Amino acid sequence: MSDPLLIAKGDDEVYLLPGMSNRHGLVAGATGTGKTVTLQVMAEAFSRIGVPVFAADVKGDLSGISQPGKDNPKLQERVKNLGLGPLTFSGCPVTFWDVFGEQGHPVRATVSEMGPLLFSRILNLNDTQTGVLTLVFKIADDQGLLLLDLKDLQAMLQHVGEAAKDFQTQYGNISAASIGAIQRGLVALQQQGGDKFLGEPALNHEDLLQTDSQGHGIVNILAADKLMASPQLYATFLLWMLSELYEKMPEVGDRDKPKLVFFFDEAHLLFNDLPQSLGAKIEQVIRLIRSKGVGVYFVTQNPTDVPEVVLSQLGNRVQHALRAFTPNDQKAVKAAAQTFRSNPKLNVETVITQLGVGEALVSFLDEKGIPGVVERAFVLPPHSQIGPITPDQRQQIIKNSLVYGTYENASDRESAYERLKGRAEQPVTPTQLQQHQEQEQNQPWSLPGALSSLGLGTPTGGRRGDTLAQAMMKSAARSIGSSVGRQIIRGVLGSLLGGSSRR
Repeated sequence: MSDPLLIAKGDDEVYLLPGMSNRHGLVAGATGTGKTVTLQVMAEAFSRIGVPVFAADVKGDLSGISQPGKDNPKLQERVKNLGLGPLTFSGCPVTFWDVFGEQGHPVRATVSEMGPLLFSRILNLNDTQTGVLTLVFKIADDQGLLLLDLKDLQAMLQHVGEAAKDFQTQYGNISAASIGAIQRGLVALQQQGGDKFLGEPALNHEDLLQTDSQGHGIVNILAADKLMASPQLYATFLLWMLSELYEKMPEVGDRDKPKLVFFFDEAHLLFNDLPQSLGAKIEQVIRLIRSKGVGVYFVTQNPTDVPEVVLSQLGNRVQHALRAFTPNDQKAVKAAAQTFRSNPKLNVETVITQLGVGEALVSFLDEKGIPGVVERAFVLPPHSQIGPITPDQRQQIIKNSLVYGTYENASDRESAYERLKGRAEQPVTPTQLQQHQEQEQNQPWSLPGALSSLGLGTPTGGRRGDTLAQAMMKSAARSIGSSVGRQIIRGVLGSLLGGSSRR
């Protein structure tokens, strides 16, 4: 059984119980009130008891957790005021990740793993465009075409757009305007660096669950300062990571400590203009992922940034100061105060506006899972460095990492782009056409023979020198079938059919 984690101290010491840490939590407060340092203190505490941590570093400040802290008069004053013993300084084992591969190991996802729902979120598509994108993924599944990187999806969109009339009978109308809007969105995504994080080798979630030789949990830090230039991309990418953990980690039930703690910084970006369909699945993930041993902690400015149905599942709370300059601010303060179990000694609504930097209202779950009475307390100073490290220090940590060399070089196996390009360049021979026509006459409503002869579709006519793509354009829509057993299944937040696999 792991010892309770001392996080803050006021009139009493405030402990976070490891066995209740997978019941999720919230760290909230206005800019400059100490949320990042609180995250750092909590991450240190989890690492020391052998729990790996994942956190996005939106400002670069969190990288200091990799180095021992340094003494200074301000720190000594805080230690003295809290009545703490001598503060020892130490860093945590860290693995740096970066979508762009510049400040950490590249972290990638395949297009298929992201799925149409999350892609629609990234591209800000409307319902009609989302429906068309979903059909594009479905057609790729039916035709056994792997969607791994951005050029695969671009090639698939072109293929479907050019053959829209042929697909109409089986899949429904495919709007040329929607295809064009999606294509323009992909061009914009590519300009933002989307081609960097879409592809293989895709992130193996088990690489986030490592400990070092001393049994300390690795703190996985995603360099997100550049990624934050595209807020919707940032939020959707972290959501994909969370959904991958939910989909692939086994059920473990109640444990004495989590298998992983996931900090979702700038959490308000996740819930801004969230489609109802995606919101329901996020709620499902948050509700059920604790049974996988994962604790999720949202870090944001105001508790009202998080939907009430999700907020109700966040049992461990650290509330830093809020400002009440406007009527809306005052409403937010009142709403935040009502989320705590009241303390007769505190007027929570008043205290929230009076908290100093590093001071917070804290309530953690007790051993029965009941929220503790809210306490006014100072978050403990971290043992590691506050603030960023140097680029040289970062590069040294990257080169000494357990996963160095695993993700550095992208791979590009045969997938939709190569298959479709090959078909466009390969002429249809008279023998192929004759065999295909005979098969169509014998089996006008099925596809098995045609698939074996042509690989896809059942063109009914063509001239010498026609390419496979051209012959397909002349095919009747009734010949478009499904490739049973070759579907590419996506995860819970990107699924057409549910489940997840990487092919």
